[in-house]
Parts: sequence; C-alpha cells; structure tokens
Amino acid sequence: MPTASVVMSRLRQPASAAIAGIIFAVILIAVMVLLRDAAALDLRTGSRWASDASRRSAVSMALELIPFAGIAFLWFIGVIRSQVGAAEDRFVGTVSLGSGVLFVAMLFVAAASLKASLAATAGTSAAVEIDTAFPAALLGLFGARMAAVFVAAVTTVGRRAGALPPWLTGIGYVVAAMLLFTPPLPPLSQFLFPAWVLLLSGYLLTGRHQRPRVVGTAGT
Repeated sequence: MPTASVVMSRLRQPASAAIAGIIFAVILIAVMVLLRDAAALDLRTGSRWASDASRRSAVSMALELIPFAGIAFLWFIGVIRSQVGAAEDRFVGTVSLGSGVLFVAMLFVAAASLKASLAATAGTSAAVEIDTAFPAALLGLFGARMAAVFVAAVTTVGRRAGALPPWLTGIGYVVAAMLLFTPPLPPLSQFLFPAWVLLLSGYLLTGRHQRPRVVGTAGT
C-alpha cells in the first residue's frame, strides 16, 4: 500500500496537473454550453428562460458543477507550481497564483449570485434579467482579465524554464492578448481559456515537456 509521501509525490507529477486541467476544462466548457443553451447569459435574452422551469433546472444543474471546476483548477495551479519549483520567478509566480485564485473566486461569486437570483426571483423574468448582469459582467469582463493574466504568467514561466515548446508559448500569448484586449468577449472567445487549459493539459499528458530549468535568481 503506497505511503503518504508516495501518494503526495504522485499528486505532484505532471500527469496529475494534466488530469486536473482536463477535468477543469471539460466541466467549464460543459457549464458554458449548458448556460448558453438554457439561459443565454445576456441581458438581451434573459426573459427567454426565466419563467421556463426546465431551463431554470438546467441552469441550476450547470451552476452546481462549478465548484468541482474550481477545485480541479486549484489542483492544476498547485501541481504546476510544484513542478516549476526553483525555476519559477517569484514575481511571475505570485502573479500567476494571484490571478488564478482571483479567477476561481470570481467564478464562485458569479455562480453563487446567479444561484441566489434563481432562488429569490422564482421565475420573474424582469428580475432575473437584471440580476444576470452582475455574474455576466464579473466573468465576461473581470474574470476574463484574470484568466488572461494567468495564461500570460504561466506561459512566461514555461518559456523561461524551457518547459514549453515555441508553438505552445505563442498560442499562450495570443490567448492572453485576446482575453485581455477584447471587451466584451464574443461568444466563441468565451471558450478560449478552458480550451487553452485543455491544450496545455494535453501536452503535459503526452510527457513530451522538458523538465524546468533554473533561470536567473528566483527572487528577481
């Protein structure tokens, strides 16, 4: 039977990060598809689903999946940071950790806000239409910016450590720029962040990434 140290060692392996990233990306994409189909989180279409019991149920089910996406993402961040180790610049590492945690916090707050709105309004279309403005703005504007910072920071760490190939580094910076400078996000662009996590996780799962090397001084 594996000891606690062996289990922790396995949880810190790149494959563990890949699995966590895939779980996060798949759940988040599924949630976004459910919300787009059932609720279409947009002020222009709020009244289409608010009074429909089946659609409200689908939205509620989607929101209940979000905590699992957040847990998987935090796991993903933890394993990535443990793998980089001494190769991680402290400044960039702090930015990546902070932006990742803020993204999860915004995801949870937006989900809780919409969940509370559904429970409180009981099918009142006008009320739900107004209340969806907060979670939509929180994720579409502020959450997207935190996701952009996270992508840029992780890509920078991977590039400096020599752990990511040039093509994946380029994709990372393009995704970060699109998330940062495209307000508000077009419908398809909302899938950019989970798609990037899925791509990075898939690359880690192949085992073709290089072991991070120490570059410079970790405190600079």
